[in-house]
Amino acid sequence: MIKKLLITSLFLLGCSADTPSEYALLDGGSVDLQSPQKLVLINYWAIWCAPCRKEIPEFNQLQADHGEHVSIYAVNFDGSQGDLLRTEMDKLGIEFPSLVADPRTIWGLEPVQVLPETLVISPEGKLLQRLIGPQTLETLEGLL
Repeated sequence: MIKKLLITSLFLLGCSADTPSEYALLDGGSVDLQSPQKLVLINYWAIWCAPCRKEIPEFNQLQADHGEHVSIYAVNFDGSQGDLLRTEMDKLGIEFPSLVADPRTIWGLEPVQVLPETLVISPEGKLLQRLIGPQTLETLEGLL
């Protein structure tokens, strides 16, 4: 009996370590993506991606206009970190927070294949939709 409990406990600990719910933000703090309490958009971008550059102002505007209803997080496709990530975000004018790590494993998603891509996450942490290609303020507001 004790052996079964020990094995079960180790298994559960291993599972929780594989899919954390708290994800660190570049500028400090963290976000719980398995129960975020409001709609979340996770935007994948790269410095070299022209359509990404085009849609970033749309996300900035959505955050400014509807921040009480939606949280937007950036994820850098190329895996830039630290000062390089901050520099690239500043260059593109990204005004919303960046996640330090890619959270796709929470929803069992394969790596990004096409940029830009945006994940739409419910307040309960469920994947609602994957948006492929550049978004406009109109399409983004339609999600609210």
